[in-house]
Amino acid sequence: MPGAGSLYTDHLPGRTLNLQGEEYLYCSGTSYLGIAVNEEFRSCLMEGMARYGTNYSSSRNSNLQLQVYEEAESYLAAYTGAEMALTMSSGYLAGQALVQVLQGEGAFFYAPGTHPAVWQSTAEVPGTEQSFEDWVACLIQALPDLPEQHVFLVCNSLDPLQAKAYAFDWLSALPKEKQVTLIVDDSHGLGVTGKDGAGICRDLSRYANIRPVVVSSLGKALGVPAGVILGEKQLLERVKTSSFFGGASPAVPAYLYAFLCCGKVYQEARQKLYANIACFLQHLRYPDSFRAIRHYPVFSTQQEELCPFLLDNKVLISSFRYPTPADAPITRVILNSQHTLQDVQHLAQLINKFEQVPEAG
Repeated sequence: MPGAGSLYTDHLPGRTLNLQGEEYLYCSGTSYLGIAVNEEFRSCLMEGMARYGTNYSSSRNSNLQLQVYEEAESYLAAYTGAEMALTMSSGYLAGQALVQVLQGEGAFFYAPGTHPAVWQSTAEVPGTEQSFEDWVACLIQALPDLPEQHVFLVCNSLDPLQAKAYAFDWLSALPKEKQVTLIVDDSHGLGVTGKDGAGICRDLSRYANIRPVVVSSLGKALGVPAGVILGEKQLLERVKTSSFFGGASPAVPAYLYAFLCCGKVYQEARQKLYANIACFLQHLRYPDSFRAIRHYPVFSTQQEELCPFLLDNKVLISSFRYPTPADAPITRVILNSQHTLQDVQHLAQLINKFEQVPEAG
């Protein structure tokens, strides 16, 4: 039986995980739609590699252009409701390319817990002590008196660690005399949240007083090792002509080919994930013991002992100390599309059993 601490494996888990010759139900990770082990996606990926090779390290500014990039970007723009989409080799690189292009153009304000992908420098590391709501309240009060005309507000679309959704209706209360650009990292939402899993981009477009820009990894729910920037054409063309874009190798084209081929695969996986979420909540005796977002597969709990209990019952969930080793563990149950309804029912039954056990003392 594996003990506490880091566990090691020599294969990628999907529905289950093999540890020391024993099979465990795997309820962790960020492959929410299970694409990393999806056989149909893998088949399309092999087709893509036959056409585009295993890698492509040329600049996107080369005089030879692979059409799959523009095809994928046109699809992503239409899918998310953005005016334009620009892909890069990772979500981190996409975020850095964007914020570096914007450097020096105004005052930057970072919400608590904002992902490092959209930091301009480590000197601007956002704290985690303040709540998102308190940050918003301070912003609304402070912005009218700022000397800068252009301000950049930077945040995540949701908190995947605490399973907390963020409201954005406060955007309509921002001062109209300021030019506001909102940069949102949607890495943990795109593919799962929003209409047809299209994320937050379309929702932000209804706020006429701001310029929304979304950056995202495509490697979480969508299972593609790449990143994307979604926003207005004028801004993204600036990123496209920057050295950050032209000097970087692009996303592996075979993965973008598979992404374009697998619309039905994503749709079916998303429906299966939603069914698993509904089943889990239905079979929990005390669903309120978890913090959760509607139709989202992450369930956060403060019950630290749940992880070792489930591990003893051959179920591995996510539990680690964050943001430092001195902090309390963040414990989460994470479902994915590879789980069966029987898996989910079994998991809920084990949690119900755990919550029946009286505390010592």
